[in-house]
Amino acid sequence: MFSSTILDEAKIVIEECQTAGLRLATAESCTGGLVSGALTAVPGASAVFERGFVTYANAAKNAMLGVAPALIAAHGAVSEPVSRAMAEGALKRADVDLAVAVTGIAGPGGGSADKPVGLVHMAAARRGRETVHERHVYSGDRADIRRQSVADALRLLRRQVD
Repeated sequence: MFSSTILDEAKIVIEECQTAGLRLATAESCTGGLVSGALTAVPGASAVFERGFVTYANAAKNAMLGVAPALIAAHGAVSEPVSRAMAEGALKRADVDLAVAVTGIAGPGGGSADKPVGLVHMAAARRGRETVHERHVYSGDRADIRRQSVADALRLLRRQVD
């Protein structure tokens, strides 16, 4: 299901979290649980992986992660502030040390001039550190955009482990 590159990256995240004694969670929108799926494809992931939140709808972002509706209204669900709020909400709600969040427009529809198909915001939060954010604009079809998002979300997690 996942490429060897993504599985290798997920394995490194799991191993580095084990070494550092970190527990982690995910908060996903456009990836629909694929980041969690890549992590849990690694044998032994249960030692560090707590849970994944799939918050496709805005109401789910609010109910499950505590993302304020006003924040979504002001910036849109696909934005830096919302990705940061999702990661920080997962950190708090799952009571873990590290969380990654992904929100974007995987297409083929739903894009606009300001927010094209392929736009993805992701953030990683770690207790005691500043939340980091990345903005990507991927090309390809829906599967390509989601696959690239998973790979980059795993790399972003690694940045917060180091």
